[in-house]
Amino acid sequence: MTNASNTLQTGSDLAPLRAGSGWIVALGVVYVIAGFIALGSMVLATVASVLVVGVMMIVCGVAEVFNAFQIKSWAKFLFWALLGVLYIIAGFIVFENPAFAAVVLTLLLGAFLVASGVLRIFLAFNMKREAPWIWVAVSGVITLLLGLVILARWPVNSVYILGLFLGIDLIMAGASWIGLGSGLRREQAALR
Repeated sequence: MTNASNTLQTGSDLAPLRAGSGWIVALGVVYVIAGFIALGSMVLATVASVLVVGVMMIVCGVAEVFNAFQIKSWAKFLFWALLGVLYIIAGFIVFENPAFAAVVLTLLLGAFLVASGVLRIFLAFNMKREAPWIWVAVSGVITLLLGLVILARWPVNSVYILGLFLGIDLIMAGASWIGLGSGLRREQAALR
């Protein structure tokens, strides 16, 4: 018996991806190169990451303010407008002092990783009778330890930690694109 998703994956749905497998590999190479550049200059990559967050906050703030004018109630209008203005102000603060923003974002990242790790460990021990719970537990322990390491070195590591994470993420994403493109290329060659 064949699975419906297997039928779709081996069918013509992947034909455009197979045809563009070289571009997918090239995209992966660009990601990997960008990742190594980020790792080579983690401080610059941290600043770039923080500035991107600032731009997103300003854009979202402007959208919130525009959305406020669509609200008919004064109380809701003021709430939406205030929320948008706060986003805009926070975005400009990021541009005014990216080092402070990096410190705050690093603290939030560490706290998030600790909370996420604890929740994964809790989830793992509640699913002991089910699927391979050990992988969820291992993931939770690693995430918890990573968060604790970040918090233990905070605020000193705020200068480089976001750049380090960006570099690692770009390298891992690039490796996955290269793997996907190479696999599609091999599959295309096997079909010929």
